[in-house]
Amino acid sequence: MIYVHVPFCRSFCTYCGFYSELAGKDCETVSRAYVEVLCKEIEARKDEIASSGHNTLYIGGGTPSVLPLDAFSDIVRCLHPQGQWDEFTVEVNPDDIVRKGRGYAAGLRSLGVNRISMGVQSFDDGLLHWMNRRHSAQEAEEAFRLLREAGFDNISIDLIFGIGDFNGREFTDAMWEESISRALALKPEHISAYQLSVEPDSALEKLVERGRFSQADDEKCARQYDCLCRRLREAGYHHYEISNFALPGREAKHNSAYWRHVPYVGLGPGAHSLRHDGKWLRSWNCDSLENYLEATEKGFQTICDGEELSEEQMHLEDIMLGLRTDSGISPDILSKAEKATAERLLANGDLVLADGRIRIPEERFFVSDSIISELA
Repeated sequence: MIYVHVPFCRSFCTYCGFYSELAGKDCETVSRAYVEVLCKEIEARKDEIASSGHNTLYIGGGTPSVLPLDAFSDIVRCLHPQGQWDEFTVEVNPDDIVRKGRGYAAGLRSLGVNRISMGVQSFDDGLLHWMNRRHSAQEAEEAFRLLREAGFDNISIDLIFGIGDFNGREFTDAMWEESISRALALKPEHISAYQLSVEPDSALEKLVERGRFSQADDEKCARQYDCLCRRLREAGYHHYEISNFALPGREAKHNSAYWRHVPYVGLGPGAHSLRHDGKWLRSWNCDSLENYLEATEKGFQTICDGEELSEEQMHLEDIMLGLRTDSGISPDILSKAEKATAERLLANGDLVLADGRIRIPEERFFVSDSIISELA
C-alpha cells in the first residue's frame, strides 16, 4: 500500500492547508528533479515497500495532474516494474484534464491508472472563483467526459459544503442542492464530500483572522449534510464512511485500508508512513521540497521523523477510525469501562448494534466526533 505525494500546484486553493509548492514556468524541470529523487527514495526503501502488503497505489498532492506523462511513467517503473495494482488512483484537477486533453487521460489509463479522484468542489462558478479553483463548472463536466472517453470507469469527485458567506454572497441550501444534482447527473462511481474547515497556514485562515470570512453555523452544516446523505442514498450510493459514498462495490480500497490500520508507505515530501515491525511506528518526511531534493546522498534518514505508537494509542485509533465507517467496531475490543460507555450510547441511540458490530447510525454521523470522544 503506497502513497506518493506530488508537492506541486499551479495555484493555491483558498481553503487548502496541505503542503505544496507553486508550479511556475520551470515546473517541468523541477518535477523531473523531484521524480529522480523520488525514485532514489523508492530504491532506499524497497524492503519496506515490499513488506507493506495491500496492492494499492495512490498518487496525491498537491496536484499530480500538473506532471507530464513521462513523469508518471518513471514513477510506475520505479515502483512496480511488473504486474498491476489492484487499485491505482491519481488525483487530478479538471483544468489539467481539459487543457491537456483526451490523449493525456488516455496516457494515464495506459500506465495502469484505474481510478481517478477529481477535485470539483462545487458547480457554482462564483464559489469556484472564491476558492481560487482553476476550473469552471462546465470544465469540470468536460473533464469528466474526457476521462470517461479515455476508458475510466471508476471516477471519484470531491465536493465541499458548509460554507459561510463569501464575496458578499450566501452559500444557500439551493446552491448546495444544485451541486449535488449536477454531480449525480455525471454518475460518478464515488463521491467524497467535506465540510469546509479552516486549516492552519491556509489563505482561509488569514481571511478569518482579518474578519473577512466567518464559518457557517452548525445548524446550516447539519442541514446540508443531511441533504447530501438523503440525495445520495436515493441515488443508490453506499455511505460507507462519514465523508465517502460509493456505488456498491466501488468503495475506495486504498482509503478503506487506512481506516483498518493496514501498514502503508508514504513517499515524497510531507508523506506519512505506518509500519509494524514488532511494534507500531509512524514516520513522516519533512514537508520541504528543497530538503527533499537535497537528500539524495543522505539515504532519506535525516529528513524523516517519527514516533512509536503505544498499544493504548493504537487501541484508541482503532475505535476512532472504525466508528467513522458503517462497519463500526467489534464490542470485543472495548475495555470494561468502554463497554459501559457504549451501553449508555446504545441506549440513547448514538450507537447501534447490528450483526455483532457497534456503529454510529447515519443520522448521527454529523455529530460523530462528540460520540467518538466519549469512547476514545
